[in-house]
Order: sequence, then C-alpha cells, then structure tokens
Amino acid sequence: MATAAATFVLSTAAALADPVQWNGKAQTPHYAEDVFPPWQHGQNNDATRRGFEFTVPEVDVLADFHGDITNPSLVLYVGGNYFFAMAPLVSAFEHEHPEFSGKIYWETIPPGLLIRQIEAGGTITSGNMTWTAKPDAYFAGLKKIDQYIKSGLLAAPAVPYVTNTLTIMIPKDNPGHVESLKDLGRPGIRLAMPNPEFEGIARQIEASLDKAGGKALANAVYKTKIANGSTVLTHIHHRQTPLFLMQGLADAGVTWQSEAIFQEQTGHAISHVDIPADQNSTAIYAGAMVKGAAHPQAAKLWLDFIKSPTALAIFERYGFKAYHGGSMPDHDSE
Repeated sequence: MATAAATFVLSTAAALADPVQWNGKAQTPHYAEDVFPPWQHGQNNDATRRGFEFTVPEVDVLADFHGDITNPSLVLYVGGNYFFAMAPLVSAFEHEHPEFSGKIYWETIPPGLLIRQIEAGGTITSGNMTWTAKPDAYFAGLKKIDQYIKSGLLAAPAVPYVTNTLTIMIPKDNPGHVESLKDLGRPGIRLAMPNPEFEGIARQIEASLDKAGGKALANAVYKTKIANGSTVLTHIHHRQTPLFLMQGLADAGVTWQSEAIFQEQTGHAISHVDIPADQNSTAIYAGAMVKGAAHPQAAKLWLDFIKSPTALAIFERYGFKAYHGGSMPDHDSE
C-alpha cells in the first residue's frame, strides 16, 4: 500500500505532466514540516543568544552546524552518525563544566568530509555562507583515528568509547515487505544507500551483504540497482535515508542501528529490521585531539567526558554499547 507521501510524489509527477490537474491553483508540498531537519527543535544549538530566528525546513536549514562560531571555547568535529546524541552530551558536559555553557561549537557531517575541512584549514561553505572553525578534537571510527594519529593530523592517544551495529531502516508500514538483507536485492525494492566514495559505513554494508547473500547480493545492491536507478546513493547518509523513506521515495536503507532508534524515538514513521549477528558489522567509535588545537585543555576535558558513565548512559539511550576493549573487530564508524 502506498504511503501518503508516496501518493503525493506520484500525484505531483502526474500533475506536472498534465498541468490541467492543478485546476489553476498554486500548490505547496504536502509533507508534514517535521519530516525535514532540524529534528531537535533547537536543542542541538548551544548558542545562548540566538537572535533573529531564520529556519525554514527544506528551504533554509543548516542542520549539521551547531552553536555560535563567534568565539567558541571548544570546537568539535563529530562523525554525523550520532548527531542526535550531541545535544544531551553537550548539556551534560556543561553541567559538569559550566564555564563552557553556550561556548561549544560542533559539526556533524560525515568523518571523511570533516577531514576535507581540516585540510582546508577549518573553512567550509554551505550555500552562500563561508566560515572557519578549526577543530580541537575529531571523532570517527577507531581505525581512522589511529590512521590520522600516525599521519600526524591528530595527537595521541586515541580514545575509544562506544560501539554500534548495522540495521535496515524502513518506513513504519514497510511497503516493500523487507525482512532481511536478502530482500534488498529483490527487483522493485527501492534503496537509499551510503556512498562508498566517502562514507566508510558502505564498506561494512557490502561486507554484510556478502555474508547474507554472497557477491551476487552485494553486486545487486551496489551495482545492478545503481545502474537501473533503484538504488540511490546518499551523501549525508544519517540525514538523507530517513528523508527518502518518509517521503515515499525509497523502501529501505542500511544505517547504523542508533539512527533508526533516534527516528523512532522522535515519532517519525520509521522502523527497522534487525540484522543477525553473523551478518552484521560492529563499529568502534573513537576520538583524539587535533594537532595544534587552539583549546587543548578543553579538548582533553571532552575526551575524558566522552567515556564517562554519564556520557555512556546517554549513548545507551540510542542503542550504543560501551566499548570495553578486547578483540572486537575494528571497522570505520561511517
């Protein structure tokens, strides 16, 4: 059964082909406004003085940039796959260290893109706005953190703190009747999948597809379906996948489990299908101080905090598990 959003997409396409169907009336999208980010109603903005509010969902939104860049006391570059956990983490950190209240700026774009920003001197452009915010600490998968410490971009030690696993994100009514990874290879199932070019999660997804259905399944999802248009590649997967699903533009997409849990907790029409352990992949999240950080003491305080019982309890709300070391496989977190 088609979702309301899917019905709108289809009816809009038909109307564009036959303008007479509009009956001469101007139309606006019929999606509920809360389909579009930002989804945390301002809680993920650490600025204490926000001035004039200018946010129009779908039209003017800077959903991955948080806080005031005027004179921050701590700048964090955080892999976007836990953007939703940052608001409560920052709040808890400021409760312990009130001198940082309203003075933390953080970004939550994918880790590979954050590295490009570091290489650009901390300068980034979104739309018509360009600004510079050099990071004090960077967070991604443990393997990448170790790599950048060795290359000299980051300063030792690496600080691992939580783990995460994959899931299949679906619309709540599951119109594609997706029950397993194997179902993703079925003709007619439309997918929104992370881009292997700069999203590390894609490598873990391909490995899981291989475990579930061999190279044939991995090729079907990431080659055949891309070629025929039934797989679309995302660029900011933690944000785009649920948007595609809620608008009826896709039937499923593989994400980290925590992202699906957040969408469900928010009340969006999203659900997920668990992936068995023998087909799944585990990510280890870690961070480190950036070489030449402007606020090294602040960065150290955050790195100590991120593995504290207070922080771990916040992560656990979204399905993350505390990292306890050992021989767990080490994958990129995004």
